[in-house]
Amino acid sequence: MYLFKRKDDLGRLLSTAKKEGKRIGFVPTMGALHEGHLSLIAAAKENSDLVVCSIFVNPTQFNDPADFEKYPITIDQDVTLLTAAGNDVLFLPSVQEMYPNGLAPEMHYDFGPLETVLEGAHRPGHFQGVGQVVHKLLGLVQPDKLFMGQKDFQQCLIINRLIKLLQLDVELVICPTKREADGLAMSSRNLRLNPAERQNALHISQALNGIKAHIHDAPLKELSAQGIGELESNGFDVDYLEMVSIQPDGNISFPATAGKDPLYAVVAAKETSSGVRLIDNMQVN
Repeated sequence: MYLFKRKDDLGRLLSTAKKEGKRIGFVPTMGALHEGHLSLIAAAKENSDLVVCSIFVNPTQFNDPADFEKYPITIDQDVTLLTAAGNDVLFLPSVQEMYPNGLAPEMHYDFGPLETVLEGAHRPGHFQGVGQVVHKLLGLVQPDKLFMGQKDFQQCLIINRLIKLLQLDVELVICPTKREADGLAMSSRNLRLNPAERQNALHISQALNGIKAHIHDAPLKELSAQGIGELESNGFDVDYLEMVSIQPDGNISFPATAGKDPLYAVVAAKETSSGVRLIDNMQVN
């Protein structure tokens, strides 16, 4: 596996690969890799000739400085996992390399209502930071396909809109959420949970499964309220547990109305004993 820390060095290798007609698959990450990330690498390997993974903990998408400071860093382990997974190129830039002119935004992205609800409402500026770094990374890698996980549900919709806004020639491939055997969505933040907190976190996926099991038995608002009550009674501070439907153009209807569009239950909740904020989502129709 090639490892580059400088944009110019990465660019030279990718320029050669493109001249050779190689299809490039790209998996952007913030490190602390797990099987969910590796499933994206596997999907990229199946659909590309050259797989590029980036590890960069992007400061502009953290609206909580404490969350940024506590984000787990496991570079040595990440490199070992990527090598074993057959990843071809790892881009490991510094903040200075990605933001040589400082962290101030260079442009504003018109994400519309997508960035004002759910995660956007609870993390002001978060999606502008996501757009900023993904715009930079896509410009550097210029992949044919971009691979992201469904667990970051709203982020996938934001990136889809970013690609359309900038008219980028890249296909977004959204891969299913990878879960532990007991149902917990894999997340780098799970590393911050002790065994008891890790066990308690199962209530999140259980709440979503409960909604899915009873989707035809009660109004959507009632199902959301029941899920929130279940989480709050098990030590969670719930930012939201809502139903959203995905329209054919990729936008979301929020709050959702029952119909033929794909319907998702989406949740963000903080485990109060640990302070770790977890997100998850599940298609329920």
